[in-house]
Amino acid sequence: MANRFIPGLLITLLLVLHAQLWFGRGSVPKVNRMKTELAVLNSVNREAQQRNDRLANEVRDLQEGLGMVEELARQDLGMVRPNEIFVQIAHGKP
Repeated sequence: MANRFIPGLLITLLLVLHAQLWFGRGSVPKVNRMKTELAVLNSVNREAQQRNDRLANEVRDLQEGLGMVEELARQDLGMVRPNEIFVQIAHGKP
């Protein structure tokens, strides 16, 4: 009787493990679906990172551009900020 019980137990155990592999929490179809979702999310993250990098470059360009505009306005137009004193020294004959 014990000789018949062990093969039946092993076959049952094999069926349970096989069912877990195909229908359980970490089943093959679920893992494949999660890999696909991960690939999509990685793609979305790459696009978002590229968008963030472009925006950071635009901000840097604007900040540097405003500095250049201010410098040119100070040199060419004599721009003065509030609470600054503008002193001009003339070279040459009086």
